[in-house]
Amino acid sequence: MKRLHATVFGRVQDVGFRDYVQKHAKRLSLKGWVRNSPDGTVEVVAEGEDVALVHLILSVEKGAPLSRVDEVKTAYSAPTGEFDDFRMTN
Repeated sequence: MKRLHATVFGRVQDVGFRDYVQKHAKRLSLKGWVRNSPDGTVEVVAEGEDVALVHLILSVEKGAPLSRVDEVKTAYSAPTGEFDDFRMTN
């Protein structure tokens, strides 16, 4: 188990990107959140199995149909267990 913190750069706001990430995270049984940041990026925090986190990052790098992902910065740490599901926040 790990905790992923990712920042996604590109055209990722107002294009269904957060919904796309949430659907993939739930399908992978991950817990955490995705939100728009004031600087135009999208921030993702997810906890779960290593393999599931890798699959989430691959999906994030691919992006939603109307998005354009230029860069994804990732950092990993120990999970906190604070989440009970995966949700979209503002």
